[in-house]
Amino acid sequence: TKMKAEFYPDVDKSELFSKGYIAEKSSHSRGSTVDLTLVDAGTNEEIDMGSGFDFFSEISHPDFIGELTEKQRENRRILRDAMLSCGFLPLDSEWWHFTLSNEPFANEYFDFDIKRSSIE
Repeated sequence: TKMKAEFYPDVDKSELFSKGYIAEKSSHSRGSTVDLTLVDAGTNEEIDMGSGFDFFSEISHPDFIGELTEKQRENRRILRDAMLSCGFLPLDSEWWHFTLSNEPFANEYFDFDIKRSSIE
């Protein structure tokens, strides 16, 4: 709950699963789903997309209009168009979430221990 203000200010924590903000099994574990944004190459700063990553609200929907500026909507379109052209499909509730359209392990979820590498 200490991150409520940053990630889900308008949703009760008990509703995160039932409202679809968090999945019981993450598509990321299949190795074909990524969360990403655009970065200004000159400043290394993230481009303004109108909300942050994993912000559980309708403002995070790629097609949300509401209080977004035209520039924020355009930034989302640029990201979406780039990912579509590379064979990724968007999620309708997260502007940052894309899955490879022809993912090799579409029906599998991998679960394994991560071990610290000796290379640091």
